[in-house]
Amino acid sequence: MPDIEIQKVTAHIGARISGVDIAKPLDDETVAALRAALSEHKALVFDAVDLDDEGQQAFARQFGDLTTAHPTVPAVDGAPNVLPVDSERGRANHWHTDVTFVLNPPQASTLRSITIPPYGGETLIANSAAAYRDLPEPLRALADTLWAEHTNDYDYAVPDEAIGEEQAAQRAQFTSIKYRTAHPVVRVHPLTGERGLFIGGFAQRILGLSVGESRKILDLLQAYVTRPENILRWRWSPNQLVLFDNRITQHYAIDNYDGLPRRLHRVTVAGDVPVGIEGKESYSIAGDASHYTSVA
Repeated sequence: MPDIEIQKVTAHIGARISGVDIAKPLDDETVAALRAALSEHKALVFDAVDLDDEGQQAFARQFGDLTTAHPTVPAVDGAPNVLPVDSERGRANHWHTDVTFVLNPPQASTLRSITIPPYGGETLIANSAAAYRDLPEPLRALADTLWAEHTNDYDYAVPDEAIGEEQAAQRAQFTSIKYRTAHPVVRVHPLTGERGLFIGGFAQRILGLSVGESRKILDLLQAYVTRPENILRWRWSPNQLVLFDNRITQHYAIDNYDGLPRRLHRVTVAGDVPVGIEGKESYSIAGDASHYTSVA
């Protein structure tokens, strides 16, 4: 086996990885070992990484084809696969799984620290498989039967009159192509067979239920995802990279740094079409994302 050291960060999610230089091409054995560690720990942290945008893309590409930066949001100039996660362009302080409003969301995401505030700005990452295991049996049986519609046409409970012109422009850009996709509420991981709650901020409605009924059920299930025991709270340092499994986690960027500059770069790996416990695949209702991602 490769000389990789894996140090757990919490009982349920997260591990620090050392003994591998991710700025260099990795052999198949090392990639397989990292993928196995990702399947087990859901989020991997690499310290003191000597990466630029090109190096981050090269590292991520070893796990599969890359998506472009985002279906509707512009990429970093000259790097079409890199999304700037910049506090000046908005704050992702809501629980979500990346881009679940398309048919096949990314299988994995990488975040690399560029500019870190002197305090605050942590990223929370939650293990949705642990959340599923935490469900009482009657609630688990209900969740197994449910499907949810995910969409980028959402408001995060912020009315139009409460946002300024810049925020309105960002919202208009984000929803410039409207996507609606039906996903199973309980997704089966294609590598491990684990079941995880596949919901988060883009899941707006349970199929067959009203919006009000949907919200109550989604909030109830989401409360298990965000239990503190299921969360890694990562305090960023310069030159770090976090790789997380987007198929079985959610994340949240805490807005607790007084408006100071904060910038990460994100590169995502194309994913497969989610599958529920009965083997049924997700299906698209509206919106074509073929310009954004291939299907793994």
